[in-house]
Amino acid sequence: MGDHSTIRGSAPMSLSARALFIAALLVSSMACASSSSQRWQTVPSGTVAELRGLSVVSDTVAWASGAKGTVLRTVDGKTWQAMQVPDADKIDFRDIHAFDAKTAIVMGAGPGAASRIYRTVDGGASWQLIVTNALAEGFWDAMAFWDKDNGILFGDPVKGSFQVYTTRDGGSSWQEVAAKGIEAMPNEGAFAASGTCLTVAGASDAWIATGGSASARVFHSADRGQTWRAASTPIPAGAPARGVFSVAFLNSKEGFAAGGDYKETRMAGINGAFSADGGASWTPVEVAPSGYMSVVVPVPGAPRALVAAGLAGSGYSRDGGRNWVELDKTPMNTVGFSSPTQGWAVGPKGLLMQYTGPSLDGQQGK
Repeated sequence: MGDHSTIRGSAPMSLSARALFIAALLVSSMACASSSSQRWQTVPSGTVAELRGLSVVSDTVAWASGAKGTVLRTVDGKTWQAMQVPDADKIDFRDIHAFDAKTAIVMGAGPGAASRIYRTVDGGASWQLIVTNALAEGFWDAMAFWDKDNGILFGDPVKGSFQVYTTRDGGSSWQEVAAKGIEAMPNEGAFAASGTCLTVAGASDAWIATGGSASARVFHSADRGQTWRAASTPIPAGAPARGVFSVAFLNSKEGFAAGGDYKETRMAGINGAFSADGGASWTPVEVAPSGYMSVVVPVPGAPRALVAAGLAGSGYSRDGGRNWVELDKTPMNTVGFSSPTQGWAVGPKGLLMQYTGPSLDGQQGK
């Protein structure tokens, strides 16, 4: 072996040249490390409004929503257009569901008539007010769809029971359900933090997540919201800011609930729970990073994968929520994915981020 300070066929390297060479190697190494560790990339959103709603339709089409009547849309998976729903500047759009690049419905959350639904069929060029909450004490929390026609919406308790509505025409009209088994405990409610305190699976299953009372619960319906059964979770409750904020199911049996305390965003301890029996029982889990999680979602194309996020940051699981890996500590409100490598996140002050992390199906590369 020859002298490591020389290059075969050339003169010995000077001290200054060697220093420059080493510096260049260090810079290159640091750049590679930085690139490999980046999990989310910030994308211009065109707004500073708080964003809480997100609906990812495909690798190219996604919609988002937020405060002050704000709606965002991308049709190329790269650039986003921000728009305002007319006469809705005081409405906080906490949830949105898109069917394609042209059709979407957006839900306002708030007391009484502030809870309302608008629909567009022309990519946001125009919006139709579909329905408003006629009950002054009502407060809608989230909506979800089993297919392009059938959906469900629910709201906080009125006269002791949660409100449940369903649609059979893609959200063009909604009917209140005289649901059974949906009675609330004292001070119990749902958190309209990400549009994911309600989720559905299969053709008729639905789950609702709650908090703010003595225990944090998940309600399950197997008949599209007609009847419900509640189960307590091990996620801490007992205070208005604590409970289950989001629930997701991989299928009719395997699910995950995420939450915490939105006033103590970095509080360590149990912030998740998994179920293997459709939500009848729950096993405690610590999601990484530790702290408040406002959303958990399945990942299309990765049958066992979940992503959770909140003001504590974001993390993922590839085994149905048993084990978690931290992605990032950037505060977020909600996330959504179209594939194991394609996803988006939204959050405070117009935050919009594209997923650039590892493939969530366990495959190497992007």
